[in-house]
Amino acid sequence: MTDLDPVIHAQGRLRITAALATLDPDESISFPRLQELLGMTAGNLSTHLRKLEDAGYVDVAKSFKGRTPVTYLSLTRAGRRAFEDYTETLRSFLGGVS
Repeated sequence: MTDLDPVIHAQGRLRITAALATLDPDESISFPRLQELLGMTAGNLSTHLRKLEDAGYVDVAKSFKGRTPVTYLSLTRAGRRAFEDYTETLRSFLGGVS
């Protein structure tokens, strides 16, 4: 039996990855918007994002809007593939239920 990806499997990281997977591959979302969508504290979201970034699953792009720093997040190609593999493995555990 294949194991689920431990990087994605943690509840917070799974929620983040699932939310980012709904974006088109060329889209990103701002940190505050993702925080709002998921109802996570900034610290908790940051901690989970760091693990996903370290694994190469999330791209973190920092820029400025006027003089205000803004952080944008998106899934990398590897992250999208890892999420697809994760969901496929989960489906196989559940007996192929879609």
